[in-house]
Amino acid sequence: MKNLLMHHVCLLVLFIVLLVQACVVGALPQVDWPGQASVWHGYQRYTFEHQGRSAFVTTPNHPAPGKPWVWRARFPEYHPEVDLILLERGFHIAYLNTDNLFGNEQALDLWDGFYDRLIELGLHPRPALEGVSRGGLFVYGWVARHPERVACIYADTPVCDVRSWPVGVGDEATPAFLKAYGLTREEALTYTDSPIHKLKPLAKAGVPLMHIITRNDAVVPPKAHTDVLAQRYRALGGSIEVIELAEGPRFRGHHFDHPDPRRCADFIERHTAALPSKTTRDYHTLRNAMDNSRRTFEQTGKGTVAFLGGSITYGGGWREHTMAYLQERFPKTEFTFINAGIPSTGSTPGAFRIGRDVLDRSPIDLLFVEAAVNDAINGRSSDEITRGMEGEIVQVRRQSPTADIVMLHFVDPRKIETYQGGAVPQVIELHKAVAEHYGVPTIDLAREVSERIADKQFTWQEDFIDLHPSPFGHRLYASAIRRLLASAWPGERLPADAQPSPHAMPDAPLDASSYTHAGFKPLADAKALRGFTVQKNVDPRANDVGGGVRGGFVNVDMLVGTEPGDQFSLPFTGRAVGLFVAAGPDAGTIEYRIDPKHGPRGQWQTLDLFTQWSGGLHLPWAHVLAGDLEPGDYTLTVRIVKERNPASKGHACRIVHLLVNE
Repeated sequence: MKNLLMHHVCLLVLFIVLLVQACVVGALPQVDWPGQASVWHGYQRYTFEHQGRSAFVTTPNHPAPGKPWVWRARFPEYHPEVDLILLERGFHIAYLNTDNLFGNEQALDLWDGFYDRLIELGLHPRPALEGVSRGGLFVYGWVARHPERVACIYADTPVCDVRSWPVGVGDEATPAFLKAYGLTREEALTYTDSPIHKLKPLAKAGVPLMHIITRNDAVVPPKAHTDVLAQRYRALGGSIEVIELAEGPRFRGHHFDHPDPRRCADFIERHTAALPSKTTRDYHTLRNAMDNSRRTFEQTGKGTVAFLGGSITYGGGWREHTMAYLQERFPKTEFTFINAGIPSTGSTPGAFRIGRDVLDRSPIDLLFVEAAVNDAINGRSSDEITRGMEGEIVQVRRQSPTADIVMLHFVDPRKIETYQGGAVPQVIELHKAVAEHYGVPTIDLAREVSERIADKQFTWQEDFIDLHPSPFGHRLYASAIRRLLASAWPGERLPADAQPSPHAMPDAPLDASSYTHAGFKPLADAKALRGFTVQKNVDPRANDVGGGVRGGFVNVDMLVGTEPGDQFSLPFTGRAVGLFVAAGPDAGTIEYRIDPKHGPRGQWQTLDLFTQWSGGLHLPWAHVLAGDLEPGDYTLTVRIVKERNPASKGHACRIVHLLVNE
């Protein structure tokens, strides 16, 4: 299959191909927006009229799938920082000028028509609403009409009760308000159709809210507005997050410098983010808290984040986007990022190398781990998948017990076919079982991509392109990760006296033979060498057989045999033993036997080292020769045999690491 072959071609060639494809194929069809085009902060803005009212739509340079958008009410140029972040993430920004209508029925009728027009032009049917000051009257009025059409509301010092503003404080806008509503001042002072009175349909629909306020706001005082609304909304079972700014020159009164636009953008993206209109709202499961890493980042000013996986991690744009997000979220934190991705590897090799490649390098605070693509494509058995992933998780819990872990399930065509057929891919079921056992958060990106393709938001061929995602696909992965982290880390900061605490461990593992003590043994531990030699700085390509190489499996020491009859032994103590080889175009066939300490009793078994990808690549491959031994002392004997795969050009056995689960 083409995708299988592409999985193991040279990374440089693949990268060039994806760049060319990304330039040729756009993620979404373009829309011919009406009106006059201009540039706003580097983005294209189209200004036009709607029913005699001025309006505009600002378009992102790279629209996100499903075309999510923010609908601003009143003062569209105030605090633009949130909109700029969302434009960069692929959101559209829309505005309809209904000044001097104060969210009355006429204004809401205009909003209805504007909404219909934008949906006809292809925007997502559930926008996020932004209301600044009196804009609160518009957003809460319209969401009360159409709660099913709104993803969330972000409101900036919003008016929530007209009895306080404008009427109660006698604001200069009062005459215009009374005219718009057809009220006398006395009638307005007893008016009971303000935002604080419109909350039941919102709570029933589960519309999430976020307000930003200052306590010294004398124009729209929180006690008469946001405090009342928040209390009533929570009593109805609704969710509202309130950002309350400290007093100071930056946060003076009703107007202030925006303190945290990223947090507000995260809130909107988390609840909108072009999520499917017919499927689940999100694709992550938190299970347990992730406060430990956040505490460390906030309180120590330092943090170590590791990424363990295959080629999608090794060269992944998603990883770079995530690193940038973390640095933006914690601007005062000095991060150490560990890229422990090795192409073609999954959870079994990951369990044996996680000590050297991650845990021995530095105590970690946060780990992203992925293996769903390679575990499936490389044909790992269900036992190996469980043992490998459980081995990785347990080793982290044992060596860095406070570290938070996020498990990612990336997509490939087989998973799309399985999900769209109504089933769950076995590898994801197995990984989720491990995650559930240890309380590890997961993001099912395979399900997200599958369902969104089925919902016709984008296509595999033109947008995602391959299991090594296009730049568009990497942005989608990064967006899902941001949503999980925003869900796991709500609020401004954790209490200053909070300390990281070790994650709880279950009483027993899922599989007693899991690779929970897996690691590398020195090549010098190999004994009774006959033909095999330990060679320095081996480049497998020096044998004139061609083939690409992977980082970590070229110009490193290897235990090498090249002729039938070459043999060595490895004494070891543990429950599992194996070989991590570079299996290229000349990979041979070996036979091996595992004997107890007190004499030979095992049977010789044969293993062909040549894989379906070896013809073009010295493939890193971890072979667990025995994975469920009784704990004890053993000797592994390995020798090259004369028989070989017909496609192979030789008999080579190049061992980069000796594997033992002690």
